Amino acid sequence: MENSVKRMKELVQILNDAARAYYQESREIMTNFEYDKLYDELLALEKESGTVLAGSPTVNVGYEVLSSLPKEAHPSKMLSLDKTKDREELAAWLGEQRGVLSWKLDGLTIVLTYEGGELVKAVTRGNGQIGEVVTQNVKVFANVPVNIAYKGRLVLRGEALIKYSDFEKINAEIEDADAKYKNPRNLCSGSVRQLNSRITAERRVHFYAFSLVSTEPLDKADDGSENAVPSVQDKINLSDGGAGAVYFGNSRLAQFEWLAQQGFDVVEHVSVSAENIKEAIEEFAQKVKKSDLPSDGLVLTYDDIEYGYSLGSTSKFPRDSIAFKWKDETAETTLLEIEWSASRTGLINPVAIFDPVDIEGSTVSRASVHNVSIVKELELGIGDTISVYKANMIIPQIAENLTRSGSLEIPGKCPVCGEHTEIRSENGVETLVCVNADCLAKQIKWFTLFVSRDAMNIEGLSEATIEKLIAMRLIAEPADLFCVENYKNEITNMEGFGEKSFANLVTSVERARNTTAARLLYSLGIPGIGTANANLISRACRNDWERIKNITREELIEIDGIGSIMADNYRAFFDNPEKRRIAEDIYKQVIIEREFEADGEENSDIAGRTFVVTGSLSYFKNRDELKELITKLGGKVAGSVSKKTDYLINNDIASGSSKNKSAKENGVPIITEEQFIAEILKDTQLLRD
Repeated sequence: MENSVKRMKELVQILNDAARAYYQESREIMTNFEYDKLYDELLALEKESGTVLAGSPTVNVGYEVLSSLPKEAHPSKMLSLDKTKDREELAAWLGEQRGVLSWKLDGLTIVLTYEGGELVKAVTRGNGQIGEVVTQNVKVFANVPVNIAYKGRLVLRGEALIKYSDFEKINAEIEDADAKYKNPRNLCSGSVRQLNSRITAERRVHFYAFSLVSTEPLDKADDGSENAVPSVQDKINLSDGGAGAVYFGNSRLAQFEWLAQQGFDVVEHVSVSAENIKEAIEEFAQKVKKSDLPSDGLVLTYDDIEYGYSLGSTSKFPRDSIAFKWKDETAETTLLEIEWSASRTGLINPVAIFDPVDIEGSTVSRASVHNVSIVKELELGIGDTISVYKANMIIPQIAENLTRSGSLEIPGKCPVCGEHTEIRSENGVETLVCVNADCLAKQIKWFTLFVSRDAMNIEGLSEATIEKLIAMRLIAEPADLFCVENYKNEITNMEGFGEKSFANLVTSVERARNTTAARLLYSLGIPGIGTANANLISRACRNDWERIKNITREELIEIDGIGSIMADNYRAFFDNPEKRRIAEDIYKQVIIEREFEADGEENSDIAGRTFVVTGSLSYFKNRDELKELITKLGGKVAGSVSKKTDYLINNDIASGSSKNKSAKENGVPIITEEQFIAEILKDTQLLRD
């Protein structure tokens, strides 16, 4: 018993850490296969011992709300669903009843309330007991009806999600590979929980209804007539259920039909019995491979509403529904090699190469292993027998290592530049990093930063194109980009480039020649010198490039927001003859604007004050947008907190971050984004615009 409890404690910690990383931090520390395996082990131990520990993911429902959105308690606790991967078990669960089988969509659950035919409230599932009010954002979803024909009170649930096709379009617009979103679910969650509904609208979030919670008809309409629910069939009438709920002909199918008539997109569903449910599951299994909607399984619900209510619920699961998760088809194969792929950030990511196997109708021969921690956890070695699967029937993953030789050597040299690597640990996750600052992979990132919107803003140069130009030796340093017109033949013969693309590129390069000192300074990629600090230094030097490159360490430290480490990095760059030459070569190709004073209206609560912005934002699209607004209103934005800082803007006031600690030590007020808008921006015209 003692050993069981010890193991349960370990599993609770591991599973909660994995869930927190995936749902709240958009990173993955274990595969879905591994998570499910450990979850099932914990569940078995709990059943065997009769003990359930506090904090166990088998009893906790959802996560605590962390944002600054308004919060609201649900009338009753929203439970999660019990699950199975066994088709026979699903048929046995249904028994002699008829059921409704539908997608289990992988997004964010939302509860909608309509009164008088108008959408009046939308609340997220949150932790199952308290959700966040996101009404304004839901009103800009791509397919949610703001008004419906039914004028009584209607409460329903559904899943908000971003389609794969829209997700790919959004990611395609992000040039930096490391800044791309990890998956549609996390992007959807962040989009729905914005404080700025404009951003939500841009993300094309869709809503699919999956449950009618309740309806309450008005006694009389304005014209004195009865305001009844329109019938879907003659037998479907409004009547009072045993649990006080209102339902339609005692049929879930009929509810779906009626919701569709009101203008809602309802989750795809079919009527099933124990006799045909396996066939229905197989049809969904074929569809999931081509579906544009993120899904992680199916949901089976009794069609007979009253029967479902009569079964009640456990402390975590309702008994009228059950989730079916795809039983991952696995195949054994041999690990041939681990390909170490260097990224623009210096991270070197492991990719498993194995003998090709057929899984879920396609041939796979490679799978990401994500990081060094997972390599060690799987005890990988070349020649090992591994089993592989497709997560959610799509993404190839290693399920387990059957031989676990543990003989794989972590490379001590970067596969790109051949310089030394090192293993670094952050939040318990080990990664392999190239330490060579001049690695070609990092140069590509530097070039990408150089052409980015906040730097020189040269359109038409993706990372892939830059990589080709470097490989063809057409460019060796950023200044060479201003001479691309000399290589028309070579560039127009590149894959994906023609006469028109080349002409557009040349036009973009010429337009980029007119720039600001701050943009040029930021484009150099000096450690610690982001857009905010580049603006601070440029303003302090009145946009004079000679002063910018020759400013002393002491003068830098005098600038509020520039610390000693930044100043050292800055001087190290300009004191390096080669890097100074590179900067001078760029300067010779551009024309610097000399305006000094900030444009736009000034706000008396902002002008002359210094702000530091950190953490994720909800109202503003990103931190750069907020920083730009502060600058326009006459304020200053620093990169670090000091005694000269007036405010630290951080939505997570209670966090133990270094900036929060520094703010408290220096007596700097920490305010949320909402407080900044309400108390400092106030009636600013720019905000209204």
